[in-house]
Amino acid sequence: MAKDSDYILELLQEYGMVSDEQVEEAWEEVGSSDGNLDVVDALKVLGHVEEEQLLAMLANQYGMEVVDLSSYVFQDEVIEALSPDVVMQYQVVPVMKHDNIITVAISDPSDVETIDSLRYLLGCDVDAVAASAEQIHSVIQEKYAHSKETVEHYIDELADEEEASAKMLMGALGGDEDTYTEDDTPIVKLVSLLIVDAHKLRASDIHLEPLEKRYRVRYRVDGRLIEQEAPPKYLQANLTSRLKIMSKLDITEKRIPQDGRIRLKMGDVDIDLRVSTIPTTHGESIVMRILDKSSIQLDIPKLGFLADDFKMINEIISLPDGIFLVTGPTGSGKTTSLYAFLNTINLPTRKLITVEDPVEYQLDGINQVQVAREINMTFSTALRAMLRQSPDIIMVGEIRDLETAEIAINAALTGHLVFSTLHTNDAPGAITRLIDMGVKNFLVASGVRAIMAQRLLRRNCSECVEEAIPTPAECRLLGIDADYLENHKFYKGAGCSNCDGTGYRGRIGIYEIFILTPDIGELIFANEPSSVIRDQARKNGMRSLRDDGLHKAESGISSIEEVIRLTLQDSE
Repeated sequence: MAKDSDYILELLQEYGMVSDEQVEEAWEEVGSSDGNLDVVDALKVLGHVEEEQLLAMLANQYGMEVVDLSSYVFQDEVIEALSPDVVMQYQVVPVMKHDNIITVAISDPSDVETIDSLRYLLGCDVDAVAASAEQIHSVIQEKYAHSKETVEHYIDELADEEEASAKMLMGALGGDEDTYTEDDTPIVKLVSLLIVDAHKLRASDIHLEPLEKRYRVRYRVDGRLIEQEAPPKYLQANLTSRLKIMSKLDITEKRIPQDGRIRLKMGDVDIDLRVSTIPTTHGESIVMRILDKSSIQLDIPKLGFLADDFKMINEIISLPDGIFLVTGPTGSGKTTSLYAFLNTINLPTRKLITVEDPVEYQLDGINQVQVAREINMTFSTALRAMLRQSPDIIMVGEIRDLETAEIAINAALTGHLVFSTLHTNDAPGAITRLIDMGVKNFLVASGVRAIMAQRLLRRNCSECVEEAIPTPAECRLLGIDADYLENHKFYKGAGCSNCDGTGYRGRIGIYEIFILTPDIGELIFANEPSSVIRDQARKNGMRSLRDDGLHKAESGISSIEEVIRLTLQDSE
């Protein structure tokens, strides 16, 4: 986290471990990197700080001993003091057990929250020593990995039972076989484990889909659906009922779609799941969107902007008024970008209000309003009320209709900075979309300051990335020739255990930032088509999504095929 990084940087300077010149160089690296570095990471990348030195410094600061686990002899009773789930969740290993005190090795001496959580969870006193993350990971793999419980374990447990007993427990609703009680322990375990495993795999969604002869379970990881080992078809009704009860939905209603929410706490991590059900031919299909509050990136440098785009974004969000639109399809990271922008300009001297559907993450110091159509709390209704609260900065989750668009633009023209989203393929296309809604040309030209289109590229796996030569077809699609290839290299993950053989791990944004300059305003006044506006924007220096993706492919961050897959509409 940025706050921890700032504190660690102060300690490094206080201990004389880095010079002012090295710190300045590290900040430059943060600004020009792919957005995945904080200042401490940058110091390590540049070789100014060694991992061992940093660990020793932090351990000294927090009064911990540093231990070498590579030669440590672990007693069986010590290993058994913590369960595999606890060890893997908190990434700690027990090294000593005496009376009612357990000593664990931890890689971050400043992480006092983990120690407090373990004390509460274990019901005993917990001491800590420091060890490298690499050594801790190695011990976990050697001592605990084989003990990991899996979804298949509970599927096997259930499959061994007869179908009649698996459908058990009629419940309080007139003997409907689809209902159950908490005594249905294997079902409870299976549902919980599906959620836990999805979170551990960094999945953004869980899809439970009833097909004619089977029940399909898929996780969306890095934007791609991956099929998992699924439970038997006859457990479909029990799983659906369990999830609907957890989501506080009506389990007797199976004819209409329903939306609910599940809130869980895994250690110190708060997890929200947005649950959506829809009736299909073979039963209710359920999709759960996983919202991990700890995983959201609220630092603009971590979003993946190139250095010039990073500077441009900071200039845009520092404007006193106007509208800044973020466009892209569902799941392209628009909300994350907006939250990062708001977090950056969230100062005690400013009042920020948002209206969202739904409020995905709660931001400290910002007034967030939830849309509720059943009581007529729509975007436009909330936006009108917000303007009477004397805000400096407003975020509208999405502009969906003319009324909301006109209120937002009028707010921008009366001294407010307004952030919002639209669903368009590229940035200039948002102009046409607003005009098609019915917004007057002169209001668009006067109120909109900038538009940013974005997509999420899968990152090459850092463990197995290697050089890859583009195929002739890929070169043709990207418009690059042999001369270009002589001076530029491209990379791709080969596939390994770290990325589950996909060659990719994690995602990063690519961006198209469109500034509405006076000449663009004249084209809008003249009602010129989107293609003409886009051509002028390119002449003014706008980098297209494909251009930005190509830069990141050349840097080894992603692959050529990912760039082509996500920018097929970009013919330039």
